[in-house]
Amino acid sequence: MKKGNFDEVILATGVIPRKPQIEGINHPSVLSYLEVLRDKKTVGQRVALIGAGGIGFDVAEYLAHEGQSTSLDTQAFMREWGVDMTYQKGGALTKPQPQPSPRTIYLLQRTIGKIGGKLGKTTGWIHRSSLKMKKVESIAGVTYEKIDNKGLHIKIDGTYRLLEVDNVVICAGQEPLNVLLEPLRQAGISTHIIGGAFEALELDAKKAIEQGSKLAASI
Repeated sequence: MKKGNFDEVILATGVIPRKPQIEGINHPSVLSYLEVLRDKKTVGQRVALIGAGGIGFDVAEYLAHEGQSTSLDTQAFMREWGVDMTYQKGGALTKPQPQPSPRTIYLLQRTIGKIGGKLGKTTGWIHRSSLKMKKVESIAGVTYEKIDNKGLHIKIDGTYRLLEVDNVVICAGQEPLNVLLEPLRQAGISTHIIGGAFEALELDAKKAIEQGSKLAASI
């Protein structure tokens, strides 16, 4: 087979961060979650996170910790969650002693209701409790007005508020990364698309694996 002369092409190129339509979205203070988590871009002491889904919680956890994670230090983890390893306290419980967050963090969502309400049933409470201990301010029902040199301008129940932040991190979901699809098909190449490149909404590894397995069996 000649190089590049394929019978079938499968696009499993994943997703890219979604960029919401907000005035000032291209301001220098704005970062995507990939720039924070993957590229390790510098983030200031005051941060607003747009989007309170799984990605928003992950970024908030990341920014609210400094140094080694307590999950890698048994004693620090037990102190943080108030577990008495000497078993001298009732129920082996004591007052939690979390390390303070090195940043002021606002976790924002457009919808009204519980922040992180769609997180996993068995672990969502842990993430919410962790951020609460770190004094992350969670705000629901937010309308995003604009981003400028002063920070992030929002509206809550008709009341305007300015969050004077150094950075705004966009955690507002993903879009399929499938820019190669149409050029390949227009070139007459049999092309299939699976995973996040097919559908970015509610990313599901199980579904993506199923798509790949069925496609492999069919071709």
